[in-house]
Amino acid sequence: MEFSFSEDQDELRRSARRFLEVESSEERVRTAMESERGYEKATWEQLSEELAWTALTIPEQYGGLGMSYLDLHPLMEEMGRALLCSPFFSTICLGANVILLGGSEAQKEAHLPGMAAGETTATLAFGEKNARMNAEGIETSYTKTGDGFILNGEKSYVVDGHNSDLLVVAARLGGSKGAEGVSLFLVPSGTKGVKQTWLPTMDQTRRLGEIELANVHVLGEALLGPEGRGWALCERTLDLARIALAAEQVGAAEMCLEMSVEYAKVRKQFGRSIGSFQAIKHKCADMLMMVESARSAAFYASALASQGDESLAEAASSAKAICSDTFFHCAAENIQIHGGIGFTWEHAAHMYFKRAKSTETLLGDPSFHRERVAQHMGL
Repeated sequence: MEFSFSEDQDELRRSARRFLEVESSEERVRTAMESERGYEKATWEQLSEELAWTALTIPEQYGGLGMSYLDLHPLMEEMGRALLCSPFFSTICLGANVILLGGSEAQKEAHLPGMAAGETTATLAFGEKNARMNAEGIETSYTKTGDGFILNGEKSYVVDGHNSDLLVVAARLGGSKGAEGVSLFLVPSGTKGVKQTWLPTMDQTRRLGEIELANVHVLGEALLGPEGRGWALCERTLDLARIALAAEQVGAAEMCLEMSVEYAKVRKQFGRSIGSFQAIKHKCADMLMMVESARSAAFYASALASQGDESLAEAASSAKAICSDTFFHCAAENIQIHGGIGFTWEHAAHMYFKRAKSTETLLGDPSFHRERVAQHMGL
């Protein structure tokens, strides 16, 4: 396997950086963070309609460009660098992927073209207040009716769950345990009995929401994939999302490194730039080594995803653990190198630190993923 991006992928990276330097500048990120929806609608429309980013990995027959998951990698890195506030991750890396993996032809034709065009936002609602990342954590229940299903429960920590147009809800048949009995359901926003609310969190560059389901009735065609086989579908989707998130973390970590190096060059102490001091030089060198190692792990996982490799889980967990540690380390060191100004609200360093902490736990923290890798190794 060649660990390098193609010229087309590099050009996508360059064009994305040019766009995001303007549309996701620090000022625009702060504006989006304070808005009700958590992102700027004009920016979302531009990246989906004009740049067709939302169409990238969706097959051509559903209005997409049919490109590979590896093509998505440089784009996710650039989004991470810029702390882009948008429903891209929830819609494409979660919502679209789960429908592509488990949806019927009718379900794909009904929902994917809208996602490719940026007209429909979606998310996967699997997490609950117990914060467990395994099948046992699914407590939301469903019962069968004559023409469909009734859903009851509460979902939490749902990425963009407060305003997504389409919810893919994981629920279990009453009385079932573990992975057995877990099914996925397509629930449009506004369905009677569905309440979507914003969940205040430390990192407001990526919004999380809570979803209450009170006797929500859905028809039989809302079932996504075979009944009772939803957890395997959910887990495969989460692995793909973890890989995309790892790529995003690499881009953000690299930005923290660049901010640190630039400041170390211009900040003077005792008549010298602080970058000339061994303690600062070694911090930056360690950050660089971690970023490049993380990029390799994320690249490898993206390449496996592009090939549809069945052994994806181990690579996804490895990438998520390594990239989470790298981003958090670089974000913390960025603040340390900047000193007192790095702790202030006026400086962007704190926004990267908060994103680092939130993505560290999103879709499983490093300890969870190291345990998962160990289990795949038979330990």
